[in-house]
Amino acid sequence: MSEKERLKKIIIELSYEKRNVTLASGRQSDFYFDGKQTTLHPEGGYLTGKLFFEAVKDVEGLEGVGGLTLGADPIATATSVVSFLEGKPVPGFIIRKEPKGHGTGAWLEGRKNLKPGAKVVIVEDVVTSGGSSIKAIKRAEEEGLVVLGVVTLVDREEGGRENIEKEGYWLKSIFTKSEILA
Repeated sequence: MSEKERLKKIIIELSYEKRNVTLASGRQSDFYFDGKQTTLHPEGGYLTGKLFFEAVKDVEGLEGVGGLTLGADPIATATSVVSFLEGKPVPGFIIRKEPKGHGTGAWLEGRKNLKPGAKVVIVEDVVTSGGSSIKAIKRAEEEGLVVLGVVTLVDREEGGRENIEKEGYWLKSIFTKSEILA
């Protein structure tokens, strides 16, 4: 079984739920992908890092991977660790939903690993409308980073790709909803 096939199996076992839910986009859905159940699993996290690194390793000038807390946290970490193991280290970073309430008041964690103007890719566990990805892009750019594109574990195929591309960025998905449910 390939790494991608194994990760799909873990996603189906741990992250896919058939139930009514309100998504981050505000939409109602009769199924849910809880990506963190997979990305926080030992093998699932490793495979996520491996496949995300495969998706970004040839991105010209890449200097960082990260995204909005909480979904992006284990993905950015796993991708960064795998990049080190593969001999092409790429730092991870985390974008807070609100600035830190004490100390530095930072929006972005991992800042010291990124030079001003660093070229980065936003990582996500699930893309639905693309709203969270676009929020992460805007915040990263406000912090002086240059966003190249977005990679997601699962694209729900509900307009996110189109909305992200409309903003001028590319989206790569490890899986689409159709691939998971096939």
